[in-house]
Parts: sequence; C-alpha cells; structure tokens
Amino acid sequence: MADGNGNLVQLIGKDFKSDQEVRWCPGCGDYAILNVIQGFMPELGLERERIVFVSGIGCAARFPYYMQTYGMHSIHGRAPRSRCRTRTRSARARDRARA
Repeated sequence: MADGNGNLVQLIGKDFKSDQEVRWCPGCGDYAILNVIQGFMPELGLERERIVFVSGIGCAARFPYYMQTYGMHSIHGRAPRSRCRTRTRSARARDRARA
C-alpha cells in the first residue's frame, strides 16, 4: 500500500490496534481472536481505510472499537444485512469516482 506521496508503506499488527482499553472479562476467548486478527490484517495488504468491521450485540460487539479501521454496530440479527449495505454503498461510490 502507498502513502499520500506514493511511497510504499508496510503496516504491522500494531497499526490495527486502537487506543481503546479492551474491556472483556479476564480469560475471555475474544482476546485471542482480537490478537490474531490484529496480527493477520497486515498480511492482507489492504489500507485500513478500506476495511470495515460490522458487529451485532454482546461482548464481541465491542470488536470494532478495538480495531483501528472503520467499524459499526448493528441491532440484533442485522449485522449481515448492514454489511451488505456497506459494500453496496462503497461500490456505488467507487463507480461514481470512476465516471
């Protein structure tokens, strides 16, 4: 990925960690999932601005707060639908930019 000046920039796991304090119960498996995802994201080679995490309700719903990407909460059972709308809108914006 390139910065605003066209220079190649390599992201690391720390680049995907937000400044928010993680507030899950000690021993919760969500910690392991968060650490794996934050460590894996640089391997995708995507700009953080092109990534969206959509969550529902419950403890795991805090996930977008802990990622240094775009994120949103949705109501119970609506996360997949919200994600579809996000993708559709971003595709429309991309198409308008190409025109």
